[in-house]
Amino acid sequence: KMTFTGKNVLITGASRGIGSEIARYLAKQGLKVWINYRSSAAEADALKVEIERDGGKAAVIGFDASDEEAFVNAVKTIVDSDGSMDYLVNNAGITNDKLALRMKIEDFESVIKANLTSTFIGCREALKAMSKSKFGSVVNIASIVGETGNAGQTNYSASKGGMIAMTKSFAAEGAARAIRYNTVTPGFIQTDMTNELKEEIKNYYIDKIPLKRFGKPEEIASAVAFLLSDEASYITGETLKVNGGMLM
Repeated sequence: KMTFTGKNVLITGASRGIGSEIARYLAKQGLKVWINYRSSAAEADALKVEIERDGGKAAVIGFDASDEEAFVNAVKTIVDSDGSMDYLVNNAGITNDKLALRMKIEDFESVIKANLTSTFIGCREALKAMSKSKFGSVVNIASIVGETGNAGQTNYSASKGGMIAMTKSFAAEGAARAIRYNTVTPGFIQTDMTNELKEEIKNYYIDKIPLKRFGKPEEIASAVAFLLSDEASYITGETLKVNGGMLM
């Protein structure tokens, strides 16, 4: 088990996909997990039941991470309940892929708001909440395309590239208060999103991955857990690539 000085964690977009796996993993490490969802209430509740059945601690908190007032109130709810918010994982995000020539400004701005603005709000509110105890750790889930770019994803890659740079700025500001900020950049991971890809497309990408497979959600979760934990106490402003060698 990894060592955690804090007791609880908020994970945005935690009702399914990589977010739910992060919640399961951190609950097994002994943290109370706050499962955030925007629309999948039933899935969030089911995840809470599953975590508690396995001996973990969980709570469900519904809000849209890109809604400033809702995010601020959620952090207040957590601090009022537990006395502190020790860890945060900004995982909520959307895609809206189109070639740039066909991309309307609202297609661009909606993805920036959902992915980058939501992460900014979370990082800022964490800085406020964690400053009181002079302790905390934040991990932002970006993407390999924030490092490489990708045709058809100018909005998504901009949001994720922005997240990587912003994390470093927060790391610089949080350091004096012993609050760490790091980024994980997943490559191709087995989720509902990748399961929908046609076989020939899957094989095309697997061909480009030295480890010759897609990653598992728990392989992201363990990287997140490490960066949050005391084992990573001297790591801040870092971008940890979890991509099977697709980008080195």
